[in-house]
Amino acid sequence: MSQKVSPPPTSTSLQKIVTNEREFSWKVASNLFVSFKYAWAGITYSFQTQRNFRIHTSVCAMAIALSVYLHLRPVEIAVIGITSGLVLALELLNTAIESIVDLTVKQTYHELAKVAKDCAAGAVLVSALVAVLVAATLLLPPLVALIISSL
Repeated sequence: MSQKVSPPPTSTSLQKIVTNEREFSWKVASNLFVSFKYAWAGITYSFQTQRNFRIHTSVCAMAIALSVYLHLRPVEIAVIGITSGLVLALELLNTAIESIVDLTVKQTYHELAKVAKDCAAGAVLVSALVAVLVAATLLLPPLVALIISSL
């Protein structure tokens, strides 16, 4: 028995294959601007629908504003920004995981769905606690000094 050997694909045929595979993809980002648009849509969705995301965003803004007001060193402001940004990023991931789990299990209860959601929420909690520790370590000494000096 002989098998028919097909010639290697050309760049045109590869492009056609990729195009056909992507034809059914939902909202594929055609360029970098569109990618940012989709990312912003995710942030907007979380801000509009997730109370905790709004809380974390507000606390993040206040911590950075307070660090600038207290004239912290740039590296200290950066550390507060990084830890705050990590909390926001994990809150976005938590929202994504919850949405995927809800899509998968619909309106039914599943123990593994509970584990996934609880672990995602736990990741946000751990990052938030670390951010509070970092902010307290960097903000409290100059804040206490400012309060004492104004007495």
